[in-house]
Amino acid sequence: MSFIRPNIRHPQLPVNDIGFTRADYEGALSTLCAGCGHDSISASILQSCFELSIEPHKIAKMSGIGCSSKTPAYFLGNSHGFNSVHGRMPSVATGANMANRDLVYIGVSGDGDTASIGMGQFAHVVRRNLNMVYIVMNNGCYGLTKGQDSATADKGSASKKGVPNPYSSIDLCETAIQLGAGFVARSFSGDKEQLIPLIKAAVSHRGFALIDVVSPCVTFNNTPKSTKSYDHVREHMNATGTFDFVPLKDEITTQYEPGKTEEITLHDGSAIRLHKASENLDFSSPRSAMNEIEKYKEKGEVLTGLLYLNPQTPDTHELLGTTSKPLNSLSDKELCPGSDVLKSINSSFQ
Repeated sequence: MSFIRPNIRHPQLPVNDIGFTRADYEGALSTLCAGCGHDSISASILQSCFELSIEPHKIAKMSGIGCSSKTPAYFLGNSHGFNSVHGRMPSVATGANMANRDLVYIGVSGDGDTASIGMGQFAHVVRRNLNMVYIVMNNGCYGLTKGQDSATADKGSASKKGVPNPYSSIDLCETAIQLGAGFVARSFSGDKEQLIPLIKAAVSHRGFALIDVVSPCVTFNNTPKSTKSYDHVREHMNATGTFDFVPLKDEITTQYEPGKTEEITLHDGSAIRLHKASENLDFSSPRSAMNEIEKYKEKGEVLTGLLYLNPQTPDTHELLGTTSKPLNSLSDKELCPGSDVLKSINSSFQ
């Protein structure tokens, strides 16, 4: 059996607006377990970047440690990448973003990498509103260390070992909303029709964008008593509504039904359109979003789709007043303006 992807492709593969085929966005072959939800998320990231016609070399993919953090090797093989220390991906992403603000930053993390060892890092990258897409591949367990419950495992949920989790779970979407994230969504690895437009919208959003993706672990947490198994999520998933992303290149038109459809334009002119299924959700209100999440939790259901959006939040560069040019493109004179400027700065603090 061969595990080598052929280099020869069909000469008439579809191309995007900049002439790249989908193959140009591929990476190495996955070594994850067959059926792992993480591979579906990788495929959705790949497809989103292809459809958005982003040049691969203008993307920086960041990760920490864990099954999820291995996945950047499996997509966007021609992009920049950095596999960092466990839970410290946000710091590396922040440093890279400060050096070159012109790249598209996609951070991939897991529920352990984010909600346990990396919780402090996650909290601060959210409140600083770093311009990045933060995708959590959430399976409720530590897949690399034999399936122990993670901090996002629901109370009473049981993995392969069969012992119900006694602790309350951390809801990363609610946490992100409370900390000031401008874009918060939840999805399911088995629902690419929902996930792909969410990723495309998150990439186009300026500021911090979180997508918490329930991604079942087929080896340790795909049991009948697990709330993050394929069967449970499919049977208990309820979407906020049908979600569309309309890029700037397309004519943005819509037919409004009062109380049913909401559309909002992002800073780059693209648009997000939500055909709401729930009349109670105001996705521009943090309180409304958290109330809706909690309402579905009480029913034992997983609310997916766009949960909260505020395109007006200033990102880290705006908050700090940094230069509009990437630091790596500045000249020596611009980086070192001289002792007189330094004296002026020092005197301003006296």
